[in-house]
Amino acid sequence: MIVIYHDVGGCHSSATAANIHINKLPMNRTPSMEEIIALPTFDKIEKSDKGKLIYIGEDEFGAQVYTLARRRKANLVIPAISDLYRITTGSLKGFFLANTSPAVNNTMRIGGVSSRVFGLVSFGRP
Repeated sequence: MIVIYHDVGGCHSSATAANIHINKLPMNRTPSMEEIIALPTFDKIEKSDKGKLIYIGEDEFGAQVYTLARRRKANLVIPAISDLYRITTGSLKGFFLANTSPAVNNTMRIGGVSSRVFGLVSFGRP
């Protein structure tokens, strides 16, 4: 099974969701700022990583969990990845895509842009 958490930048909401999925962040409480910032991919994706699947880990059922920075091209990227999986396996069974963008509020958007575009990392952090 493969699970891909995707969003525009690939380094905030998708990284957080993927790490909750593999139990590197708690599900029973809000993680601390220190726990989130300590994640290997939180706010650390480089421009060269955009469009690449980033392996986050494996869950307790053996599913491989990835993140993807797809920019604003979900309508192109997601069908291509789905088609490739279907071509190589014969179906979409065991393939899950999770768009984390709907969970991003305006404060998070401003923080992400401040951090990734303008380099104001401390302003953009939780």
